[in-house]
Amino acid sequence: MALKKTLTIAGSDTSGGAGIQADLKTFQEYGTYGMSALTVIVTMDPDNGWSHGVHPIEAATLPPQMKTAFSTGIDALKTGMLPTVEIIETAAKGIADSGVQNVVIDPVLVCKGEDEVLFPENVDAMVKHLLPIAQVVTPNLFEAGQLSGLGNLESIDDMKRAAEAIHERGAKTVAIKGGKQLPHEKAVDLFYDGNKHYLLITERSDTSYTHGAGCTFAAAITAGLANGASVRDAVVDAKAFVSAAISNGWKLNEFVGPVLHGAANKSGRPEVTVEEV
Repeated sequence: MALKKTLTIAGSDTSGGAGIQADLKTFQEYGTYGMSALTVIVTMDPDNGWSHGVHPIEAATLPPQMKTAFSTGIDALKTGMLPTVEIIETAAKGIADSGVQNVVIDPVLVCKGEDEVLFPENVDAMVKHLLPIAQVVTPNLFEAGQLSGLGNLESIDDMKRAAEAIHERGAKTVAIKGGKQLPHEKAVDLFYDGNKHYLLITERSDTSYTHGAGCTFAAAITAGLANGASVRDAVVDAKAFVSAAISNGWKLNEFVGPVLHGAANKSGRPEVTVEEV
């Protein structure tokens, strides 16, 4: 039986927990055949508190990578870290020209563990070029505040307003990750289908080993769409998948702990409560 084909257009996390490494591991767990087009290499300095080095790849290398993947017939794709306006524009054009409809945009603006926006000028480019081609966009609270123009998001009502604004800017659906920054006893994300808002709720895991969670969530949605799930079902299952990965996160070294991508298929997915709000 032929496998569904999934593509990640994203950066390489040298430590292996996020970026294309997380995406390909997740694609494999969903039984899809994963491919990649590389945009940037991220390194970490163990002699300087694991500080991140971001090394963009020349934009001219992206079209032939995408051509290779698209020639095989891609069923769904995601984007991750796109470090320059030129790369954003190049990726968006390649995706639009490919005709792939199942497009998940993970609008990476910061590296986990880092506080500063990597490339502030990229926000406008993402809004202009990526949101209009997004079947789903998966920002965290900070990214949703940037893409919506609303700034800091501190409540579920803020998330709802941001989701509506991002939808108005072109994204068909929006899944905002609440993360640890949302003051709630549960782990809460918000999904907006362009009409209704839904909270996706699981138990909160008391862990700091969450490296790669955002990439994994977006990759799980991508693989779910490739396998024929509806957008809502793909997002809900991705919430369960990444929740299992987070609750089984592990210590890589003194600086970081990644999620465990195989946890859901080994120990099962937790229940996700879906509430319309």
